[in-house]
Amino acid sequence: MTAPPTRTRIGATPLILIAAVAVAIGFFVGSRFLGAPPAPAMTTAVLYPAPREVPAFNLAAADGKPLTAADWKGRWTLVFIGFTHCPDVCPNTLAVFRQVWNRLDAQGLTARLRFAFISVDPERDNGTRLTDYVRYFHPDFEAATGSNDDLTRFTRSLGLVYTHVPDDKGGYSVDHSASVVIIDPDGRVIGLFRPPLEVEPIATDLATLAGKH
Repeated sequence: MTAPPTRTRIGATPLILIAAVAVAIGFFVGSRFLGAPPAPAMTTAVLYPAPREVPAFNLAAADGKPLTAADWKGRWTLVFIGFTHCPDVCPNTLAVFRQVWNRLDAQGLTARLRFAFISVDPERDNGTRLTDYVRYFHPDFEAATGSNDDLTRFTRSLGLVYTHVPDDKGGYSVDHSASVVIIDPDGRVIGLFRPPLEVEPIATDLATLAGKH
């Protein structure tokens, strides 16, 4: 199998940065006063003051089956949004989590975890392409997408943003958040991993979280 395509270029535009900050602030303030027990000490993960239930959503898994919030209960879920034509951020992130996954697998913890790649480029990322893309990095990784309306609601509910950016060749690229959201086994958003993403501290934090449930 050939490596994933890298024909387009992604960059963090001012619009994405401003929107991401606004969504993150709203998310933080919304959870600030809900109250929660003390969070475990983390090496690199940013945990919110209190977890928030993931709102209902309707996406399509790479195999064509419906994907809803109920499907993400029972395990720790790591959610990363991107697109298969991404030349750098997406493949780099999935490569990091492939190493993280292998380390946690050696500890017998991956049965408690799920890594979900959500494509925000539904026009180009069909089921077969998504399946091939994530399996290039690890056969355990899952993928899904949906309509742009559903994706917009879904990403914003997690504090993430994306936008399609036309290029000078009549095509487009996608600017998107580069953080990885952490959802607990009860289906609640509890925090995220922010770039730069490093294997050792992420693996340490996930081992702490997965080992407590």
